[in-house]
Amino acid sequence: MVTLAEGFKQDFLIGAAVNTRTINTQRKLLKEHYNSLTAENEMKFERLHPTEHLYTFEEADQIAAFARENGKKLRGHTLVWHNQTPDWVFEDANGGAADRETVLARMKSHIEEVVTRYRNDIYCWDVVNEAISDEDGEWLRPSKWLQTIGEDFIAEAFRFAHQSSPEALLFYNDYNECHPVKREKIYRLIKSLLDQGAPVHGIGLQAHWNIFDPSLNEIRDAIERYASLGLKLQITEMDVSVFAFNDRRTDLTSPTLEMIRLQEERYEQFFRLFCEYRDVLTAVTFWGAADDYTWLDHFPVQGRKNWPLLFDTEQQPKGVLHKVLSQAGTVRESEVK
Repeated sequence: MVTLAEGFKQDFLIGAAVNTRTINTQRKLLKEHYNSLTAENEMKFERLHPTEHLYTFEEADQIAAFARENGKKLRGHTLVWHNQTPDWVFEDANGGAADRETVLARMKSHIEEVVTRYRNDIYCWDVVNEAISDEDGEWLRPSKWLQTIGEDFIAEAFRFAHQSSPEALLFYNDYNECHPVKREKIYRLIKSLLDQGAPVHGIGLQAHWNIFDPSLNEIRDAIERYASLGLKLQITEMDVSVFAFNDRRTDLTSPTLEMIRLQEERYEQFFRLFCEYRDVLTAVTFWGAADDYTWLDHFPVQGRKNWPLLFDTEQQPKGVLHKVLSQAGTVRESEVK
């Protein structure tokens, strides 16, 4: 059987999120099927920079070395996020709120240190993650970055990253990116950044989807809308939950036949659509490689297993893998021949 990376080599990169455990427990699978990697948590602010004068690069270095040694592209995730950022970044010496200049300087220092360290390893960065609000009538998320620096924290982050690695591709990354209201907020943000001359090169669509939502039309409309800005797009954190968003059941020990059917159908449709837009879509990254490890286990429902990926808990191909590969460029080409 053709691998994912081989199948889609004419279309886009195929990536997986990894951590220091899975680069060992899923080593064979990662080496065979994926040509791009993203650190799941190891390159986030709190993991790299827990206190002001201490950087802890050991785990991130392990992932960078694994990518380098196995010839994989490496995405950087993420430089500026409202979550997983230590409190010290926003505090003064007395534990009160730090002023704009202090927080901006800390952001600049962090980005310079991290991006420069991995300049030869990382080809693109999720510079700012999830800055858009999910609330109706609210544009930007009321994060500490926004509260201390102001709206220009986003543009400044992109400028600092570009200065540190002029050759790296810089992405804005977000979820619920295909829901129409949030889609328009993201479009507004990126257009405003481009109008300011900020060095934004692409938009990351996280694609934490499920077997019912979003609709294919919503995904297509989002791709068209974002691509109209002249930027490259990437699917950055893909998984397809077998549970609807409001489904809170905990009684299943394996997916039902109907869940499997719907997941196969959805993945096939998604990849058919992705291949239509391979001129603007440069990578599809799954948020994990196999069902033995997924962040959706116990989230959002404690005690519940999920099965959102293309390989099962034994890291063996699921039927959905064949559905996905049926859309691959090299497979299409071989069928023509």
